[in-house]
Amino acid sequence: MGNNVLQLQFVNFRKGSYIVVEGKPQNDLFYIIQSGNVQVHREAKVSAQNSEILGPGDFIGVISCMSNHSQIDTVIALSDVVCISVRRDQYPELIERNTPVAMKIIRTFANRMRQLNDTLMQAALKNSARQSTEQIFRIASYYDNIKQPSIAIFAYYQYIKENPKGINLQKAKERFTALRPKSKAVYFESNQDLLRVYPKDTMIMTENQSGADMFIIQDGRVKISRIVDGTEITLAILKKGDMFGEMALLENKPRSACAIAEDECRLMTVNKSNFNQMVATQPQLIARLTTMLAERLFQTQRQLVNSLLHNPVERMLDMLALQIEKSRVNINSKSKAPYQTDLTPQDIATMCGLTQSEQNLNLYKFMMDPHIRLTSENKILVLDCLELLKQSAFFRKQSKK
Repeated sequence: MGNNVLQLQFVNFRKGSYIVVEGKPQNDLFYIIQSGNVQVHREAKVSAQNSEILGPGDFIGVISCMSNHSQIDTVIALSDVVCISVRRDQYPELIERNTPVAMKIIRTFANRMRQLNDTLMQAALKNSARQSTEQIFRIASYYDNIKQPSIAIFAYYQYIKENPKGINLQKAKERFTALRPKSKAVYFESNQDLLRVYPKDTMIMTENQSGADMFIIQDGRVKISRIVDGTEITLAILKKGDMFGEMALLENKPRSACAIAEDECRLMTVNKSNFNQMVATQPQLIARLTTMLAERLFQTQRQLVNSLLHNPVERMLDMLALQIEKSRVNINSKSKAPYQTDLTPQDIATMCGLTQSEQNLNLYKFMMDPHIRLTSENKILVLDCLELLKQSAFFRKQSKK
């Protein structure tokens, strides 16, 4: 890959120089290291890996570039370094000309995403979600207890399938049989249907389930969540055009989260064989997948910083600020920028991993904040986005002291 391909530029960095700096808005290009080594530093103490060494073939600044956010890392040259710079608008052509580079980026993203999700669970609840098929039974029981039979029955079925000698096998079979008459659940087994329809409040996939389908939402909303110690953590609410399930497809590992239809959903399914065909023939779709993964990584990293805030009300306000950042609300510094969310206060509290008792103690204080108010539909209206963003930035800065 030289200058005759895409007119990609070679850039030299001297030993000790800063290649990218955390928080800076330089984000229209990323670098592929050709020679030399660099050290990556992450200011937020959110995982054991706050520093790592990268070398030839690795990428610098690709998450910030593809998500169009400010830099999330500081990268310093440990030796003289030669990089190839790639502009965001060159990426689809790069995929066409050099598919392995694109696939390495996507697989790197998927691997880091899984690590960050696990760290997020530990940070939010001081407890790692247990990676065993017994977790599927705990998920089924959770939704069974809150009277969501069409969600619970799907998880019971997956538990029976994944764990035929499980200690809860008999109970799972009994609950599956009992719930069957009132269930709307569909697609207990994967098939070749390119388009699937999931009724509202049914499960699409459960955490720790094996499976290798990726989904692209055609219509409806999908909630991505995890259940840890009897608490539901909402990781994201996805909408039309979003993709999910790519982690199992790319890494061939069990599902890392649950996906539940918030409305009736129409989903396009992508399996391994048609994914490989997509990579070869639809570079724009692969570019979109890369952008989506980059956006999700940025948001998860940001959620990890949120989890370090000790005050529950501050955490909720900062989580609300994160939703504004995700939505890319156009904010003018000279005038108030109101923003109508589609979220209830309980949604925000759940995203923060607050227990029911913590919610009872803190939701009222959260709603007393002068920057927000509730609509008649119990949805949060942000009265002044800029002031809320400034306030949450102050909370995060204080937490680092």
